[in-house]
Amino acid sequence: MIVAFALVVSACGDDDDSGSETTTTAAESGGEETTTTAAAGGEEETTTAAPSGDVTTIGFWVAFSDEARLGFTEEKAAAFNAAHPEYNIEVTSFASYNDVFDAAVLAVDSGDPPGIIHFFEAATRQALDAVSADGAPIFKSVTDAIAGRTEILGEPVVLDDVVDAARNYYTVDGSFYSMPWNTSSTVMFSNMPMLEAAGITTPPATWAEVEAACAAIMALPDAPSGCITWPNHSWFVEQSLGQVGELLGNADNGRSDRATEVYLESQGMQDYVNWWKGLSDNGYYTYTGVQRDWDGTSNAFLAQEVAMLIYSSSDTTFMTEEGAAAGFDVKASFMPRNDAVPYVGNLIGGATLWMLDGMTEVEEDGALAFMNFFSNPENAAEWHQITGYIPITKSAEALLESEGWYEESPNSKVASEQLAAAQNTPASLGALLGNFVGIRDVITIAIEDILVNDVDVATRLAAANEEANKSLTEYEQLFGG
Repeated sequence: MIVAFALVVSACGDDDDSGSETTTTAAESGGEETTTTAAAGGEEETTTAAPSGDVTTIGFWVAFSDEARLGFTEEKAAAFNAAHPEYNIEVTSFASYNDVFDAAVLAVDSGDPPGIIHFFEAATRQALDAVSADGAPIFKSVTDAIAGRTEILGEPVVLDDVVDAARNYYTVDGSFYSMPWNTSSTVMFSNMPMLEAAGITTPPATWAEVEAACAAIMALPDAPSGCITWPNHSWFVEQSLGQVGELLGNADNGRSDRATEVYLESQGMQDYVNWWKGLSDNGYYTYTGVQRDWDGTSNAFLAQEVAMLIYSSSDTTFMTEEGAAAGFDVKASFMPRNDAVPYVGNLIGGATLWMLDGMTEVEEDGALAFMNFFSNPENAAEWHQITGYIPITKSAEALLESEGWYEESPNSKVASEQLAAAQNTPASLGALLGNFVGIRDVITIAIEDILVNDVDVATRLAAANEEANKSLTEYEQLFGG
């Protein structure tokens, strides 16, 4: 079963916030350095040195390799190690979330797993279903592990302070299974000088307003090559379904019971894809020709080839600063919606930290203490400022507010405000599906076919629905019990 599970996950695509390269990282403890070579794609990791003395090493495997995000992670691990010299949080970087997970599954089987791994939100059902060779769950609920404590090794427990959108997403059967870290939502970035040149003073909030804005922008004498873009990724489809309160899967999106069916032919799905195709047919939407093209779409916006970009809020700081460097003001706003239907809510994206089961009490307490330290108000606020991921706790939000951060950087508050505006419904929480990453790929491929080959939306979604349900059925036969 463990081999089958690894194959299911490794066959699927990755989420919006994964890294792009494998790097070598270092962790410090008691003045001694431990260097770990990251394993990617299932390759074996090697450790060139190990700390001496009574030091408990806890592996922390992350799916970031860029300087800003990985650098933050290493810095906080080093700070924790300095404050708790009896522990060594050892950071290892992987190329993607799937690489982290695949390597962790293999490490469990070989008897040398890390203590904490970084895994994305759409794979929550897969993480809950993951078992070792003897059938035991690979991960342990952090709620169960904390067991009502308010501090661990002197580090205050922040779990109860996590913002509602992330808390609700990762709570399954009444238990908070993992510790949210990099949490995002979809926002729209607008090139305000370009919009103002077309007589538009406020970023469009609805589909109709986007269409009207694009007509005006493309009529400019110096019009850009396109009006709007976003990556062809199923996450944006899921966001639109949440906005109109429609489910992606049965059993309340897999939250009241295991989902056994997905709805890729729903009215909300067809409305969104038809709107998307209409923008493309009118020359308003720019498709880069690459699925999940985060870099291509953001580069088009920053090069002022398009006026608007619907994107992950995780890059809010980057987009704001890069726009200013290129000489134009960037304004963030909510993801445009279909105003013919009452608004229900947008979903989270990003990833969370899972604690592996089977550690000793000393190891487990160290892992729990670090996870809570990692997201204490000061660290969560700093992480938000560096990236654009939302402040993951209410205390971090309050700290940023008191320091005047949101007055200085109003774009940074948009994603938090959008998530706070959502109703707590199964639709706005997002789905928990078996083989969700594979189902995402089915949706993404279907949309590319619709955009590039001009196939009928209803016909193509019907075929995608059949394929996705077959994939879900096969998964449930393996893991549904």
